[in-house]
Amino acid sequence: MITFDNCGIYCAQAGIYIDPWKPVAKAIITHAHSDHARAGMGAYMAHEQAVPVMKFRLGDDINVQGLSYNEEVIINGVRISLHPAGHIWGSAQVRLEYKGEVWVVSGDYKLQQDGISTPFEPVKCHSFITESTFGLPVYQFPDVDEVHADINTWWQKNKAEDKNSVLFAYALGKAQRVIQHLDSSIGQIYTHGAIDNINKIYESTVGVLPGTKRIDQSVNRKEIKGAMIIAPPSAMDTPWLRTLQPYRSGICSGWMQLRGTRRRRGTDRGFILSDHADWPQLNTAVQETGAQNVYVTHGYKSIYSRWLQTNYGLNATEVETLYTGEALDDNLDKPGDESVQ
Repeated sequence: MITFDNCGIYCAQAGIYIDPWKPVAKAIITHAHSDHARAGMGAYMAHEQAVPVMKFRLGDDINVQGLSYNEEVIINGVRISLHPAGHIWGSAQVRLEYKGEVWVVSGDYKLQQDGISTPFEPVKCHSFITESTFGLPVYQFPDVDEVHADINTWWQKNKAEDKNSVLFAYALGKAQRVIQHLDSSIGQIYTHGAIDNINKIYESTVGVLPGTKRIDQSVNRKEIKGAMIIAPPSAMDTPWLRTLQPYRSGICSGWMQLRGTRRRRGTDRGFILSDHADWPQLNTAVQETGAQNVYVTHGYKSIYSRWLQTNYGLNATEVETLYTGEALDDNLDKPGDESVQ
C-alpha cells in the first residue's frame, strides 16, 4: 500500500504523499517542522493544532484541512486517521488502512511526556515507518523533571552572579516546552522574536504559557539583568546575542548526551532535552505497534534496522529520505523578523 519514491512516502491507492520533500498534489503532514512540512503542495492535511503554524510558515493562502486525533477520512477506500506522536504540539502519526492492511507513518515522535504535547499513543499495524535520530544504545535520556530542575538551578546561579541566562532551543516545540517548565519566580523570561511568534500561535490555539517578554527594538538591553532568554540556535554568534552581555549560554538537545557536541557549539552548558525518542523509547514504540515490517528513516537507520532484524526478528529495512531529525540549527525563523537583526 505504501511505496517510497523521489518525492516521498506515497500511498498510490489514495493518491497522497506523507511529508513529501518535493511538490505534489496532495500531502499529509505529520508536523510543522520545516523538514516535514514543505512549501509547494497543492493541498495539505494535518492535525488542527499544526495548521496555524503551517499557515504562518508556508503562507496563509495554502489549501490545508485540519483534522483532530482519531478523526477518520476515507479516500478511494483508504481509511486515514491521525494519532498522537508526542513529538511537539500538533504532531501526529498517520494511520492508513486498506482492505485490512494497516500502515503507520510515525514522522518524528517521543514517548517522554513534555507537558504541552498530546502524549504518544502506540498504534497497532502490520508495517511501521520509524525515525532513528537517536538510534544508538548510548542515547538514554535522563528523567525530564530532573532536566527541568537543572535548568532552573542553572538560571538561579547565573542570576546570583549578575549574569543573564541565554538558552537555545528550537522555536517550534522545544521552546514552548522549556518555557512551560521554567520557574518564573526566579526572574523575567524574555524571548527572541522568532520564538515569540510561535508562542503567540501556541497560546491562541493550545494553551497558556508563563509570561514572557519579546526582545525587540523597544527593549533597553541594559535593563535586562539576571533574566532567562530563550532563543533559537540560529541566533548564536549574532549581533542580537552580543547585546545581551554579560550572559552564560546553554543549549537543549538530545545531542548534549555527548559532551564533545556541547564543546563544538561553544555554549557553557548542555541540557539533554530532546523531542525525539531515545534508544529505549524507539524499541518500546516499535514493539508496541506489533508490526512485522519496519522501515527506518532518518538517523542511524542502518544500525537500527540491523538491530531490529537481529534482536526482534523483524523485517526491517532502511529508507533514504530528506528528513533531518534533531539538527543543532533551527531554520524555522520567519524571514524579515526584526528581532533577528
